Amino acid sequence: MDALLATQLLGLARWTLERWCADQEWRRGGPGLPTAADRPVDGLFVTLRKGEALRGCIGTLARHPSLDAVLRETAVSAAGSDPRFPPVRGEELPGLRIGVSLLTPPKRLTDPTALRIGEHGLIIERGSRRGLLLPEVPVELGWDVPRFLAEVCQKAFLPPDAWRDPACRLYRFRSERCAEP
Repeated sequence: MDALLATQLLGLARWTLERWCADQEWRRGGPGLPTAADRPVDGLFVTLRKGEALRGCIGTLARHPSLDAVLRETAVSAAGSDPRFPPVRGEELPGLRIGVSLLTPPKRLTDPTALRIGEHGLIIERGSRRGLLLPEVPVELGWDVPRFLAEVCQKAFLPPDAWRDPACRLYRFRSERCAEP
């Protein structure tokens, strides 16, 4: 991702959250993306951190026609709808760092040895259960491939070795990430 797009995405996400926390209109206006940058996107996650601690992370794997619109919606979801955390309050915003990850379409992973730490994110599905971990997670936590597989299973509320079950489907994806310093 080029530096200009990263700056635009992070600026729009922060503006959106400032407006949302102030109970003002956030779906339109502000520093919206230029027409050339507002393109379809295959998946997007917004991560909020307070120091090194996670404060919210929500995303979508669905294709969306507008990067601008899905970024705004996802930023607000990360701040207000992550069930692991209470909603972000306005006074917290200055202390939060925003990260944005643009995802490639997931590809079926039939050979777990093809999984590359730091390069691939991972999805597991079985029935209605799904777990997803972004590519940076195993790097940040020092996981190897077996631990990455076990943790994505647990994220889906499955046993740690569920990835071996033929009823489970594994997918890998890549992401382009930018984050505030």
